Amino acid sequence: MTGDQTPHPDGPGGPPPNAGQGWTALSYLISGMAVWGFIGWLVDQWLDTGGIATGVGVVLGMAGGIYLVIRRMGTPS
Repeated sequence: MTGDQTPHPDGPGGPPPNAGQGWTALSYLISGMAVWGFIGWLVDQWLDTGGIATGVGVVLGMAGGIYLVIRRMGTPS
């Protein structure tokens, strides 16, 4: 009967199959920048390089994040 059906919060078909890929890609990029930037900051504090290692760490983190996005999610077809 129609009164026995429970409503679906995501609609009748549910979320699309690849709905979370954008958030996953964004989290790879942000976490890569944050982790490697923090490691660079620690190297700056240790060697007193004036922020050079922090910048290098952030750039390496961005490159690593882009690499992970391409490696794990594939190239667009």
